[in-house]
Amino acid sequence: MAADGVSLSLKLPCVFSPKSRQYLAVCAQDGRLRVWNTDSKTLHQEYVPSAHLSATCTCVAWGPCRTVKEGPQRKKRKSEAVQVEEKADLLAMGTAAGTVLIYSTAKGSLHCTLDGGHSGGVNCVHWHPEDSLLYSGSDDTNIVEWDLQTGKTRSKWKADRAAVTSLCVSPDGKLLLSAGYVIKMWNLETKEVYRKFTGHSTAVTTLRFATTRPPDSNGLYFLSGAAHDRLLSVWQVREDGKDKNSVVSFTLTDEPQHVDLITSSSKEEAVRLAVVCKDGQLHLFEHFLNGPCKKPLSPSCSVQMSDTKESPMPIPLLAAALGTDPRSVLLAYGNHLQPVMENAEINTAERHVCLTRDIKTNLSLSMETTVSKVKTPIVNAKSKVLIPGLPGHKAPVVSAPHGTEKRKKDAGNKEMSIAERLGEIDLEASSSQKGAPKAAASLQTDNYAVLLMQGLESKDAKILNKVFQTRKEMEIKKTVARLPLPAVIPLVEELTKRLQGNPLVACMMVRWLKAVLVHHTSYLASLPDLVTQLGVLYHMIESRVKMFHKLTKLHGKLHLLTTQHWEEEEAMQEDEGDEEDEDPDSRTEPKANGDEDMEHENESEEE
Repeated sequence: MAADGVSLSLKLPCVFSPKSRQYLAVCAQDGRLRVWNTDSKTLHQEYVPSAHLSATCTCVAWGPCRTVKEGPQRKKRKSEAVQVEEKADLLAMGTAAGTVLIYSTAKGSLHCTLDGGHSGGVNCVHWHPEDSLLYSGSDDTNIVEWDLQTGKTRSKWKADRAAVTSLCVSPDGKLLLSAGYVIKMWNLETKEVYRKFTGHSTAVTTLRFATTRPPDSNGLYFLSGAAHDRLLSVWQVREDGKDKNSVVSFTLTDEPQHVDLITSSSKEEAVRLAVVCKDGQLHLFEHFLNGPCKKPLSPSCSVQMSDTKESPMPIPLLAAALGTDPRSVLLAYGNHLQPVMENAEINTAERHVCLTRDIKTNLSLSMETTVSKVKTPIVNAKSKVLIPGLPGHKAPVVSAPHGTEKRKKDAGNKEMSIAERLGEIDLEASSSQKGAPKAAASLQTDNYAVLLMQGLESKDAKILNKVFQTRKEMEIKKTVARLPLPAVIPLVEELTKRLQGNPLVACMMVRWLKAVLVHHTSYLASLPDLVTQLGVLYHMIESRVKMFHKLTKLHGKLHLLTTQHWEEEEAMQEDEGDEEDEDPDSRTEPKANGDEDMEHENESEEE
């Protein structure tokens, strides 16, 4: 989603609720929002957006805690003390379609939809700490200020030439940080740039304020992290404006995916930082921010997780939340579809800590006690959603029937079946071969991606054969680029099987394999068990490379033999041509001698 070609949507959102950390909001690969209760370790709510298959959720942010009325309550007496408890309620979700969904965990339904502000996918959302305002950044390079009381745009301005990939509002609500490649600090009252900070070569994905001090005291610090960058940079907002370079750097093992910190309110108070990297490791830092530090700071403690097998495999950490106790850290690990939550005691005196867990047992226990509350949105007749595939293809949706009325069959709004899509592929292929004009409803590249996904899940050879028949390089590249990440490994395995078969089929599969390696190299490189998953493909490529060296030698020898053979044939043809040039003279002489003999015979007969 970013301008540098890095798709930020590949980063699946996973965020703890503020203050009490009672909930964990996760958007998984299936496009659904799941809210987990960290106390009971169970699924609290599940929300299925109408367009969850195509307008996927790209970012999630919890709103400030507020007082919420949960259903009807009895009227209290005057003598009873009224205890008002603030809870985490609202969730803002940015989508690839450019809309922002506001979901209420107290009501268990969609609170409102903010649309019309962005023409590109939303990369980041951030709440104002006090007012009912929300800020969103998009691929269209704009920042939009939303008023949640009216559900409309309050302000909109162009932030940079590149896409806006990260946002953060200061604790006092007066400043806003935005970033693409350049970090800008905005005055929210005037919407003017207060400061600029440069130092990242890739898109900035993380922005967090580290202190709560005002900027005019030289005590305001914030940190930033970028894609493919193994450093977290800390910047100081100086009163004299001499703040061009970062003052502190924290070293990481991979790019940051989730950052949680406890801010500092004075120079005597240290900043505590918990960073979960892309490789699944957790790094803990503690530092006093009182000026520049020349050397990069290493983590005070690094945490890894592994299973209990004989050959242990790493378990990726998804998110971490710091508590009041420095030794206690709330962890979320495993996978996004069924994360495991645990409040772990970590010995921070050790530099490296490895936690072993039996993740299968934890999953089975949580599944038994899970109570799912699935919330499906109510679709109006005027609503429009995106069909599965590429964002941007819209189709009308029929409103849900009221009462007990039966649904009417409507052939016009009926979704195409797999057989019909395969038929369209045949029609498209035949029309392109015969030179006939294209049909009105031609199959788009996203349909190929959907068919390929269905074929890989069902392992239907007919569907896969139809998709793999295409020979157009551009269609293959676009189809592979539209595939979700969970389908990359099954596609590589299917291509590996087909590469071992018919040589003609293998030549066609090489194009698909090339497109996969071009578009999904970063994802494949991030897999911990890549060697075991792609071992067959690696050995096959290695054997073919060795065979290629032998074939090149054989090709050279055959080339020499064929050239010698053709030279000999040309020489023989030249010799035959010379003999034919000499033959006519030799043939006329015998004829003349024959005529003389005939004349002598005639004379003897006359005598």
